[in-house]
Amino acid sequence: MGRYIGKRLIYMMATMFIIITLTFISMKAIPGDPIAAKYDKATPEIRSRIEAIYGLDQPKTEQYIVYLKNILKGNLGLSITQSGKTANDIVEESFPASARLGVTALICGLLIGVAGGFLAGIKRNTIWDYAVILIVTLGASIPNFVVASVLQYTFTYRIPILPPIGWDSSGNWFSGMRYVILPAAALTFSTLAVYAKYMREAVLDVLDEEYVLLARAKGLARRTIVWKYILRNAMLPIVTVSAQQVAMLLTGSVVIESIFSIPGIGKYFVNSVTQRDYTVIMAVTIFYSLIFMISMLVMDLLYYRIDPRIRK
Repeated sequence: MGRYIGKRLIYMMATMFIIITLTFISMKAIPGDPIAAKYDKATPEIRSRIEAIYGLDQPKTEQYIVYLKNILKGNLGLSITQSGKTANDIVEESFPASARLGVTALICGLLIGVAGGFLAGIKRNTIWDYAVILIVTLGASIPNFVVASVLQYTFTYRIPILPPIGWDSSGNWFSGMRYVILPAAALTFSTLAVYAKYMREAVLDVLDEEYVLLARAKGLARRTIVWKYILRNAMLPIVTVSAQQVAMLLTGSVVIESIFSIPGIGKYFVNSVTQRDYTVIMAVTIFYSLIFMISMLVMDLLYYRIDPRIRK
C-alpha cells in the first residue's frame, strides 16, 4: 500500500511539473501586455520599474526558473492587476465560496442521483425508470446557466422568496444559506443527472452477474441481495465519477458564479483572463490541477479499499 501511494505521488509531481511548464509557456505566448492594459499612460521609466517589480524585464528562461523556485516555496507571485495582492491571497479569499457552493451541490447531487439511479436500475422499465431517464436526459442536454436563469426567474421574480444575486462572506459555513440555494440547485441538476446515469447503468450490469444469479438460486432474501451484492458492486463507477465531480465542483463553476455574483475562484479566473493577469491565471490553473490530482489519488485509494481484485 505504501509503495503504491509513493508511486502515485511521484506521478503527481511529474504531472504538476509538466502542467506548470506548459502553463508558463502558454501565458508567455499569449499576445497582449498586462502592464500596458493597466498602466496605459505610464512613461517608459515607470513602465520599466513596474516590469522590474514583477520580474518581466528578465529573459523568459530566467523568469521560468525563478517561478519554479517560488512555487517550491509556496509563493505563486504578485497579481499584476490587483495592487498589493498576491495570487496566494486571491486563491485563499475566493476558494471558500467555491468550496461551499461545490460541496453543497456535490452532496445533494450524490444523494439524489445515486438514490434515483439505484431505484431506476432495480425497477427498470417502470415509471420510476422512465422518470430517471428523463431527468438524466434533461440534465445532460440543458446547460447549467439555462437552469440558473430559469431558477432566478421563477424564485426571484415570479415567486420572490430568494435573492437573485449576492453572497454571505461572513465566514460562517451555515450563514446566508438563502444565497446558496439557487446556485447550488443549478449545479446540482447536472450533477445528479451524471450520478443517476452511472448508477443506473452499474446496477443493470450487476444484476446480470453470475454471483447475483447464484445468490438468487440459493434463496437469499431480496434485501440481502440488494444491499450486499448489488449496491456494493454498483458503487464502484460512482467512485470514479465522484473524483471528477469533486474537482469540478470544489474549484467552482465559472458561469454559475458569474450569474449569481459569487466571489469564488471561478469568477476571479474569468477576471484575470480578461485583464491578462498572467500570475493569477497560472496560480488558478495550478490550483485546479492540484485539486483534480488529489481527487484522483483519493479515488484510487477508495478503489483499492473497495475492490479486492485491485489489491490482488
